[in-house]
Amino acid sequence: MTASTNFTAMESVVLVAPVTALEFLGEEYLLAGEGPVLSVYSVQSPEKPSVSLHVLHHYRIHGIRPRLQQENVNTVEGDAAAAETSSQDKETELAVFGGKGIRLIRLSPGGRSLHPVGPLVELQDWALDVRWLGGKPCSLLGVSLAHNAVLLLELESGNAVSLCSCEEVCLLYSALLIGPCWDTAVLVGGTVFNQLVLWRPGRTEQNGQSQVERRLLGHSGVIFSLAYHRHCGWLASASDDRSVRVWSVGKLGGEWGCGEQSPTCLRVLYGHQARVFCVRLAQGRVYSAGEDGVCLLWAWEGEGRVGRRFRGHRAGGVRALAISEVGAGRGSWVATGGADGGVRLWREREEEESEKSEGNALVDLKFNGTGCPKVVRVVGVGEGVLGGVVICTDQGEVYLHQDGCWQVVWQGGPEFHSYCVMEVHFVRERGMGFGEWMCAVGNLTGGVQVFPLRQPSAGILLKAKQGKVHSLQWVVVQHASYLLASGAEGCVCRWRIGLELSESRTVLQAQPQRPFLLPPCAKRWLTAAVCLPHRGGLFWVCGDRRGSLLLYREEAGGKGTEESCGEGEIKSDNKVAVNMLSRNAPLQPISSLFGIHGKQGVTCVRERQGAFYSAGRDGCVRVVTISKGTLKIRRVQRPCRGMEWLENVLFSDSNGPDLPRGNLEASEREKKNEGGAKTGVLTGQDGEGCDKEWTNEENRGEEKKGRRGGDEGEGNQERVDEARFVMVGFHSVNFMVWDPQNQEKLLSVPCGGGHRSWAYSPLPDTSTDFHTDPKANSSAIGQGALVFIKQGSVMASHSPTGKTAGQSGLTLREGLHGRGVGCVCLVGSVAGDRGVSEQWDILVTGGEDTVLTVLAIEPQSGRVKVLALITDHISSVRTLTAIRRGGPGSDEQTTSFSCLLFSAGGRAQLQCYRLLIGFDEKFGRPMCQVTQIAGHRLDEQWERKRNRHKTVKMDPETRYMSMAVVRDGKNEVVLALACSDGAVRLFAVNESTGRIELVWENFYHQRCVLSIAHCWVGDHHGKRYALLFSSATDGSIALWDLTSVLNSENKDSWQGPSAPYFLVSVHQSGVNTLAVSEIEGAGQRDEAVVCVASGGDDGQLSALTVKLQFSKQEIEDNSVHLSAQLLSQWSVPLAHSAPVTAVHMISPTLLVSTSPDQRVCLWGVSDRGIHHRGAVFSHTADAAGLQAWLGRGPEGGAWTVVCGQGLQLLRLSDGKTEERSETDKRSKGTERMKVNLTGLYVRT
Repeated sequence: MTASTNFTAMESVVLVAPVTALEFLGEEYLLAGEGPVLSVYSVQSPEKPSVSLHVLHHYRIHGIRPRLQQENVNTVEGDAAAAETSSQDKETELAVFGGKGIRLIRLSPGGRSLHPVGPLVELQDWALDVRWLGGKPCSLLGVSLAHNAVLLLELESGNAVSLCSCEEVCLLYSALLIGPCWDTAVLVGGTVFNQLVLWRPGRTEQNGQSQVERRLLGHSGVIFSLAYHRHCGWLASASDDRSVRVWSVGKLGGEWGCGEQSPTCLRVLYGHQARVFCVRLAQGRVYSAGEDGVCLLWAWEGEGRVGRRFRGHRAGGVRALAISEVGAGRGSWVATGGADGGVRLWREREEEESEKSEGNALVDLKFNGTGCPKVVRVVGVGEGVLGGVVICTDQGEVYLHQDGCWQVVWQGGPEFHSYCVMEVHFVRERGMGFGEWMCAVGNLTGGVQVFPLRQPSAGILLKAKQGKVHSLQWVVVQHASYLLASGAEGCVCRWRIGLELSESRTVLQAQPQRPFLLPPCAKRWLTAAVCLPHRGGLFWVCGDRRGSLLLYREEAGGKGTEESCGEGEIKSDNKVAVNMLSRNAPLQPISSLFGIHGKQGVTCVRERQGAFYSAGRDGCVRVVTISKGTLKIRRVQRPCRGMEWLENVLFSDSNGPDLPRGNLEASEREKKNEGGAKTGVLTGQDGEGCDKEWTNEENRGEEKKGRRGGDEGEGNQERVDEARFVMVGFHSVNFMVWDPQNQEKLLSVPCGGGHRSWAYSPLPDTSTDFHTDPKANSSAIGQGALVFIKQGSVMASHSPTGKTAGQSGLTLREGLHGRGVGCVCLVGSVAGDRGVSEQWDILVTGGEDTVLTVLAIEPQSGRVKVLALITDHISSVRTLTAIRRGGPGSDEQTTSFSCLLFSAGGRAQLQCYRLLIGFDEKFGRPMCQVTQIAGHRLDEQWERKRNRHKTVKMDPETRYMSMAVVRDGKNEVVLALACSDGAVRLFAVNESTGRIELVWENFYHQRCVLSIAHCWVGDHHGKRYALLFSSATDGSIALWDLTSVLNSENKDSWQGPSAPYFLVSVHQSGVNTLAVSEIEGAGQRDEAVVCVASGGDDGQLSALTVKLQFSKQEIEDNSVHLSAQLLSQWSVPLAHSAPVTAVHMISPTLLVSTSPDQRVCLWGVSDRGIHHRGAVFSHTADAAGLQAWLGRGPEGGAWTVVCGQGLQLLRLSDGKTEERSETDKRSKGTERMKVNLTGLYVRT
């Protein structure tokens, strides 16, 4: 063999790793440590790209200490405002440390660049804390070491000045050095014995060691973090025992020494659900964060209760925490860094009382009218306060609560007693921006009273079908308001409600429309409706109480218009009842999805970007599209476990959140301002009640600019991007708002459950630009007011953070998986606005958190964008594969493409999705649309059995370990999967029918099959042969011939091979990974040669060459029997010092491998064996997956991505560029220097 590539070196391009260090530099910048990379984020301008520098080589950054900012959140001793000013006008020196390394870095004015100063200083012990010490002209650092010692270091030159150790020699888990100079400094150490010890390095005894002067007891676990606040005299400690303790120690350091003689414990704070990793102190406030992923602000005056929770990271916890100290009245910033690699930022106002308890304050509105409240709705929410509450009683009376008092708005007759339904809506005057809040009340006899809340006497009585009015719905269609009344026998009557406003009176107009007829079922009434304009008229999508979605078509200018109804226009001046029934037959549904939300019914249907989002009490949100007049399910999304009762969907994408604006007094102001705004309120009790204004065709055209996608359906252009939304529903007895994108709870109110009337109003966050920070919309939606009826009382719940400004938080860096990433797959690439110079690689990752993440990475700038999350798996995702569908080839530059994605993992679950990737020119980044194709589980039949809890499941849960595509056909795709139960299985995936079928399985291995790989070879006649390689825990590799199986037309007759026709033992233990490639031109006329690379638990890397021979007789008979011969076998016994977890074959002569030893290695394969080409240290711990590919475009090259506890993208080069960069680094003085402490005497 001859090498076909010259790659010998690798360099890191993109790194997503746990954030382990955060530090504020004034109020302008946030410094973050992500692996060995130091990044600078602008707090005032989060949209600006960050500045980054690789600082600590192979060490992970654990702390950052600015020199000019002497006082940080751990030890506050000076004026932070001075530090803030100096950080912008002068260069700032930073001491960055982690592991056994310390580095001096200089930050230029304005935060524009980072420059290393001097070498990387490597110690002989771990550095736990670093402090700048004054009184010296040079850069002196006090360094706390892990073995309870303190080192005085001249950082710029790397010279050790002095070393002092404590008499109590033990291992420290955390340390904090306090004091202005070496002679008076105090060290606080958290020992392995769960104690806090205080001693002074400057007070040494004759033996050269210092005595412990204070000892604090109380923790039952090791201490991970320490913080000290000089003005309060508080010392805080965070421990493995899930607690935070606050100690009163007085002033430490300087003339005060070790503080109080008898320190006391002021508070023991329990509130975390797991280990506490970080603690910080501010003036009168305590912050802590831990493994449960929550940052807690403790209410000090509330006897240690939780005052506020900051959530924003996925599983894995918060690893870093920073608090900024600023002047009075400006509050402080709170920053958290997670194990998912994300950085979040919140503004904590000083005027916000920290003693406010966690949760929402429930207020009794003290209803004092006649009768019992039955239905409650909210009107007019603006300026961050609740506008008004409207209720309807069992006496047929409507009350309005405003300005703290109740008043009767309308009194119905006897026909409205004992039963009524009510909905409110903001109706605009035709062609104008202002309007009135309207109320509609239905009764048992088919009457519907519609009236303005400000002028009830102007109301009109509409007459639906004789019988009970089950529900009322308000729907907005192109600025027109429609009222739908669901009556007896499935008849849904409709009116178009208009409004004429004058100075003296309000006139209502009701234009009858052609009614809808619901299909016969047990619970035959409407629960939700929405309308979508199209070229031929209107599409109405309705949900009923049986759980079905129904599609109605109303043609423009023909059937279904008001001219054909035969009733004309009715005004409120007539004072007569309007009979809805006309001579025309009701509209029938043209398409339906029967019972897709279960027997509990559909609770809401919303429309966004041409797609419909329906929710129900089955715990699912279904995304539905219209294709050729038929409803099609695109995707199903679920909330957190236990949230089975979903009531609504709120959108929070870049088009702006669904926030209601305006109140009962708004009409007067709107008349003056000639303008209006959207209105919308979420309501409960078997009705959606969500009003959403649909933009006109002109606005729709503006929205579609910069979007690329296919054309699906009648007049409905499919957009590539997906709407961001939150789910509203009930979790047990709590009302909850859930964000599926960030997997976090935005709001939780203990209201008693959903079996009551309720209404929820999100509050607008006026401090956030929703167009530049769409993620902030979700948090703003979670800061709303809930009103509900409980035991005859009207209760209101307000967000505990009264003002909405600054409550949503900012995302400085998006996080990925909080837990380990087990697999990664490249699906393609898209070109940006700049063409070839802006190339985005699209990757999909799957991990232990059961989530699939679609990522876009731009290697040139290092930007990483999360495009979509898929949460359908019920167990960890272990393997991924993808195939392109249509569009340009994989080697061509394109702005959009489509692919099929397959994912498999625990609980024998296999999923198939279609990804549509495009580029958004408006926001300058890729976008992704996910469509669910099919899903399959081996134990689905067992799950459907009744009383299965009484039976024993004999087979253990099967896990899918590896997957490969063995045939990509036009109608179906055949997949091969390696299974933990010892089987090799073939599945057929049919995209058109949405089904996955098991077509063949074989248990030859009789043990866990760890990996699988596929290869096609051909003879000189053009005939193709399907080869499948499988490996198991016994170290053997088997070769299967699947040609006859795949050539069979009838899947029922697929009789696959009973045993492999070639088997070879390669490793001493399990074979974790396989890679196969055909060697072109290596065989004779009737031969083919393939190269098989493998990595195992024994750390060995092997490469086999197998010759496949086709006999002439067999070729003439068109049979598919091959003979295999092992030509060569090479092995590198200790290729890695840990199990080889992933191997990828860039070409038959070039391999790349990785292992938990955090090395990524390049290997060349030739006729002489396997030889090492190069290696790089990966900052991705527990490496589990790897993929490599050749670069596209004029630059070419190759890329490798490694996943584990994070993600790292590496660029492969020929080594010449690497040599030049290393020469440049040495010329700048960035070499490494080891500090030798041998013979270093203690200075006394």
